[in-house]
Amino acid sequence: MNKTVFKISKMDCPSEEQVIRMKLSEVSDIDQLEFDIANRYLTVYHKEAKEPIFKVLDSLNFDTTIKESITVHNYEKNNNHQFDETKLLWQVLLINFFFFLLEIGTGFFANSMGLVADSFDMLADSIVYGLSLFVVGNSVAKKKSIAKVAGYFQLVLAGLGFVEVIKRFLSSATMPLFQTMIIISLLALLGNALCLYLLQKSKSQEAHMQASMIFTSNDVIVNLGVIIAGVLVYVTQSKFPDLIIGSIVFILVTKGAFKILKLAQ
Repeated sequence: MNKTVFKISKMDCPSEEQVIRMKLSEVSDIDQLEFDIANRYLTVYHKEAKEPIFKVLDSLNFDTTIKESITVHNYEKNNNHQFDETKLLWQVLLINFFFFLLEIGTGFFANSMGLVADSFDMLADSIVYGLSLFVVGNSVAKKKSIAKVAGYFQLVLAGLGFVEVIKRFLSSATMPLFQTMIIISLLALLGNALCLYLLQKSKSQEAHMQASMIFTSNDVIVNLGVIIAGVLVYVTQSKFPDLIIGSIVFILVTKGAFKILKLAQ
């Protein structure tokens, strides 16, 4: 059995782990995957050459390099901390989808494009986790067709969001409710922290959520961005901080859509 450790510099949140898992499901040679998101390492146990695995990872443009590759003797698959992956994926999917509904509802109520954009980011993660559920027991072709539909759907949502942001930049839109922006974003921050905790804990009974994972997670950065925008709306009495953070998040959502579409290639 061969063991290859990959350094994946742009793998900084659990949804990207799921993208990698889906992409590597195309490689039948792989026996086991071990993720270390905090340090951005992926350890792959495989029977044949490492080059096909590297080629698949490199196609994701996550800045992948090979750290080491060795032959492992007396290899035994680690089943000590196996978990019900389907159950876990459903948990994080439902958490993300709940906050998508909460943020999009309160976003329109509070006139906040930052909250609406963040809700789309939550929806993007829900889509990734949902696609991961389809990997098990389904063909690669079916997985790719579902990924294509999901990716284009997300692009449409991001496009509609950009149109709304432009309209609000040019109009005398009502001031966002900064209190709602801050409170809902704090709740979403807790939701993302819970997802990170569940995903990390599942790897080992002794594993715990590391602070570095929280602060390097794009989702958490987005939540903090909306909170800061809410504070700036209050300080400046202007709609523009909310519109600016909304635009930035819609860009991240668009990048996420293209990431999903890569799976359909």
